[in-house]
Amino acid sequence: MLQPKRIKHRKVHPGRLQKKATRGFTLSFGSFGLKALESAWINSRQIESSRRTMTRFIQRGGKIWIRIFPDKPITAKPPEVGMGGGAGALKEFVAPVAAGRILFEMDGVTENVAREAFRLAAFKLPVKTQFVKR
Repeated sequence: MLQPKRIKHRKVHPGRLQKKATRGFTLSFGSFGLKALESAWINSRQIESSRRTMTRFIQRGGKIWIRIFPDKPITAKPPEVGMGGGAGALKEFVAPVAAGRILFEMDGVTENVAREAFRLAAFKLPVKTQFVKR
């Protein structure tokens, strides 16, 4: 799964999700894309699951680009631990996604194949998505 090789700070503040994407909202590589319509954190497991689903459906034909990368560390305390004592240990990495951001791009396949692959991948994601084409 995706995660940074090394990070400068082990724990970061949660921050706020942007309302709308200010970058990464146009197709750059492929002819078809999957665009997020909501803002959310997407973790590395969800990205990997979507990638596997698309790859399996297009049967090694075409090319897929992943336009998001989980580089934000999220911490969590173990179960049944009281309040206090600071932030917990590192749990996972997430990609903060703003509404309008292109998540995946695809090329080298027909529109029907790309549409179906993205539809299957969208079930794995915690945001509403939309199929876009160039």
